[in-house]
Amino acid sequence: MSSWKRTAKMSQKTHRERHQPEARKHLGLLEKKKDFIARARDFQEKQATLKLLRKRALNKNPDEFHFHMINSQIVNGVHREKDKEDQHTPQQIKLLETQDVRYVAYKRNIEAKKIDKLQSQLHMMDTIDETPNKHIFFLDDDTEVKNFNLAKKLDTHPAFLSRRTNRPKLSMIKNLKLPELDDKSVAKLEQKKHMVYKELEKRIDRERELTVVQQKLEVRRLLKDTQGKKPKLVKPGSKSTAPIYKWKFERKR
Repeated sequence: MSSWKRTAKMSQKTHRERHQPEARKHLGLLEKKKDFIARARDFQEKQATLKLLRKRALNKNPDEFHFHMINSQIVNGVHREKDKEDQHTPQQIKLLETQDVRYVAYKRNIEAKKIDKLQSQLHMMDTIDETPNKHIFFLDDDTEVKNFNLAKKLDTHPAFLSRRTNRPKLSMIKNLKLPELDDKSVAKLEQKKHMVYKELEKRIDRERELTVVQQKLEVRRLLKDTQGKKPKLVKPGSKSTAPIYKWKFERKR
């Protein structure tokens, strides 16, 4: 019985879907059932999406407002964040509008060299704004605490106790040959020292300002060169920092 079934199955003709008639061959391959199902499903999904969007548009509140509506704009079909003017100082706005990144980097390097030069001249002087610190001495009993002499313990003159660095010892002071200075000369030196520190402070602020401008210009250049999807904004910029963006990783072939 099984041999009859096998023989009957072998004698059956393999079913094949008909091909495109010769008269319609120029229209391409004949659409089969699986092709029609895929096309129908795609059409139904698109219709459902349009229906959902139409429903959301009808239910939208016309008085709805969000701050991101005024903080972003579409540029050449790409959604981009607007640069807020309050995130820049007037000096930064002037540099961002008139200069390029190479000029800003050049000026920043000049300021950095001048800062190094001033710091090398002032390395033997005390700093103006010192952070308070503590130097702890451990003693055995109350008698030592009562008779404790800090200048004697550090082997230096009491006038140098306020110094954190470059505190000479008594043996070094005895071997030094210091010129005799009157009060007028000392006041003049103190004034000169104050002016040098003031100049150093201004140049440090200027170098920090130029660094922020350089970083903002580099971010602008990267955003301008970005093609396709816009990078994600991780942290918005401020007067002291540049904005941080995160680009999607793409494998380079």
